Amino acid sequence: MAEVKASMAGSVWKIAVSVGESVTEGQDVIILESMKMEIPISADMAGTVKEIKVNETDFVNEGDVLAIIE
Repeated sequence: MAEVKASMAGSVWKIAVSVGESVTEGQDVIILESMKMEIPISADMAGTVKEIKVNETDFVNEGDVLAIIE
């Protein structure tokens, strides 16, 4: 199991996957927006998205868990 964490503070601009979807290592899972820049957050491992812990437009801090992959 792996936690996908925010690499910096920002707003969730787009959720690129859904629960139950298979992802590959390096695939974009969430895209954050910070200071008018889009920051893709990628999966650290291949697997299936078990849970998405945020919604689009939510504000997150660095280190917050965004999704769970197993």
